[in-house]
Amino acid sequence: MTAGPLMLDLVGTELSNDERELLLRPAVGGVIFFARNAASRDQIAALSAEIKALRPALLLAVDQEGGRVQRLREGYSLLPPMQLLGDLYRRDEEEGSQLLHDCGWLMAAEVIASGIDFSFAPVLDLDRDHCEVIANRAFGDEPALASRAIQYFIDGMHEAGMAATGKHFPGHGGVVGDSHLETPVDPRELETLREHDLQPFKILAPSLQAVMPAHIVFPNIDAQAVGFSDFWLQEILRKELDFQGLIFSDDLSMKGADVAGGYQQKAALALAAGCDMVLVCNNRAGALSVLEFLEARVINDDDTRSTVDNLSAMKAQRSWVWSELETNARRQSIIETLKRIV
Repeated sequence: MTAGPLMLDLVGTELSNDERELLLRPAVGGVIFFARNAASRDQIAALSAEIKALRPALLLAVDQEGGRVQRLREGYSLLPPMQLLGDLYRRDEEEGSQLLHDCGWLMAAEVIASGIDFSFAPVLDLDRDHCEVIANRAFGDEPALASRAIQYFIDGMHEAGMAATGKHFPGHGGVVGDSHLETPVDPRELETLREHDLQPFKILAPSLQAVMPAHIVFPNIDAQAVGFSDFWLQEILRKELDFQGLIFSDDLSMKGADVAGGYQQKAALALAAGCDMVLVCNNRAGALSVLEFLEARVINDDDTRSTVDNLSAMKAQRSWVWSELETNARRQSIIETLKRIV
């Protein structure tokens, strides 16, 4: 059974009977884990294994960026905010590049060892302290330097066998507002973005397997929020930046997405604009509404094959197990290095 275009979440640390039935519905394509789903390494690995046994095609994902965005904590290496690593790289390129690479590898290896395919990482936004929801999640606020730092982190992820997802296209650092709580409006012109915020996406496009657009409106560029905009996803991301990978919507339950209407309208607009998979999190009624919409629509066979091919690129490309990682000398060395700098 192939995977569909909806990624949703689970209530707790075990699958309910209703959730087992839900995950077998063809339009479901993935599961994203939150902190409430992870009581321990053994438990999340068992939950992942159960889901994979139920339906192997499903993608399993998590937000494990580092800093304040780490859903897996108990028993996991806690990474510093990426801004700290970016600043280290700015001061000392040799030491910083090695640690960035190592942290990408460490995060990815631990996530894969838990049976999860990928983390929605890294952040490509440029910021330091302007945007309340980004700030120190960003590697820096200077395009060229941040892009180099991010590339080292991506290289580490790839070495461990994890696909990289760049977010939040075309850049969330220019607004103050949090798109979880509102629809931020950025008045800047496209040429300004091309010279600044879009640079990491342009530079790193060949290294990314996926991109996640922001729930932001740029009224002087396009009337639609980015994740629902054919102009942003097709003209800029696909054509101008020549991005060939998968496009995940950001969570359609975020207030920033409400500008597009109800759940079915949001899903329809996101998919029509070019998203390959839509996320609906922390709102089961909303997820079921999107599921009903997806099951009712007619899907072109060629479009389905294209999405499935892209989805397979997000699967973990190698395996890790915790019994090996526990005694892995490289992992222990990275953890000791992080203790010295954090």
